[in-house]
Amino acid sequence: MLDLTAPSASTETRPWEEPARWWTRLTAATAHLPAPVAVIDADALRHNAMDLLVRAGGIPIRVASKSVRVRAVLDAVLQIPGYRGILSFSLAEALWLAQTHDDIVLGYPTVDRAGLERLVHDEDAASRITLMIDDLAHLDLIDSIAGPEQRATVRVAVDVDASWRTTALGHIGVRRSPLFTAADVSRFARAVVARRGFRLVGLQMYEAQIAGQGDNGPDGPVIRAVQARSRSELRSRRAEIAHALTDIAPLEFLNGGGTGSLEFTGSDESVTEASAGSGLLGGHLFDGYRSFHPAPASAFAFDVVRRPADDIATVLGGGWIASGPPVASRQPRAIWPEGLRTMPREAAGEVQTPLQGRAAASMRIGDRVWFRHAKSGEPAERIDAYHLVSGSDVVTELPTYRGEGKAFL
Repeated sequence: MLDLTAPSASTETRPWEEPARWWTRLTAATAHLPAPVAVIDADALRHNAMDLLVRAGGIPIRVASKSVRVRAVLDAVLQIPGYRGILSFSLAEALWLAQTHDDIVLGYPTVDRAGLERLVHDEDAASRITLMIDDLAHLDLIDSIAGPEQRATVRVAVDVDASWRTTALGHIGVRRSPLFTAADVSRFARAVVARRGFRLVGLQMYEAQIAGQGDNGPDGPVIRAVQARSRSELRSRRAEIAHALTDIAPLEFLNGGGTGSLEFTGSDESVTEASAGSGLLGGHLFDGYRSFHPAPASAFAFDVVRRPADDIATVLGGGWIASGPPVASRQPRAIWPEGLRTMPREAAGEVQTPLQGRAAASMRIGDRVWFRHAKSGEPAERIDAYHLVSGSDVVTELPTYRGEGKAFL
């Protein structure tokens, strides 16, 4: 069992800051396991979980399941005081998790008719799951499946666009909801509470342009300036929206943030909880932030299977590309041995990945190369289980959703 409330197995504060010791320890611990091998280090995961709480400044954190996709990790994190509830990514996943969890917010709208059919005819599930909406058509769909007299009351939350819109730069952030202003939200919320069979319980505003954009690269000064302007605008607009909504319905939560914006979210008095998940496992996209540095709690390794040239070592597999724009930052990053890089004309391949760099010349057939994924949850779609490492030993396996026979998205 994974217990993140137990003392650390290591007496060192940040052992991952000594790469040679950190990665060779993982190599030794997993030498008996065939590649590809994926690990979660218990001490690094524990560190990240506690660090997220500190950064959130005391408001509860709802765990974003899409960035984990391992039930044992979700369960262990939710045992830590300060974490509360799950932000799910699909209705099928939410219904599955609702068998053992009682506070699940679906982070995205759904038109899953089969899942809605199950939800509205299951009083227990309906009391545990909150659906996300931003259009009255979402309510119409539910009513078409079962009218308010024939079903359980459905809990809903309003998703509001938290992006920054400027004349000069246009839309800065992700495109999520058509609702943007307090007037938009008020009109929509009044229409929702007027509908029988629905209960408005929450608000979600995810500031992706702050939470999901590193500020420590070559464009850092520009990004920081944009984010500062966005924070100022969002703090004011979110307060206006929260005030308007709470006058219309007694909300249970006002959710914001993500791993990259916890300090800001925690300081925003309009927010009652934050969401975070990626920072638990520490994908390498978070290496580009100035305010925090998560430990590499998860990693995976492939074995060298050929040497096509003196300065190239090729591993079997490797092409675990992250979602998002098709740029180099979405590739997995070879992290150990140091100095390895993918080749620009091949990159990380479906079945093989050639690597160059100062370490490649000395690598032998059968040597192991450690990678970090750009994101945190997506590797779980490739593997059946993570091997949990504590100290120098693999102590157990943690099945992924895939390992439990689930593939939600």
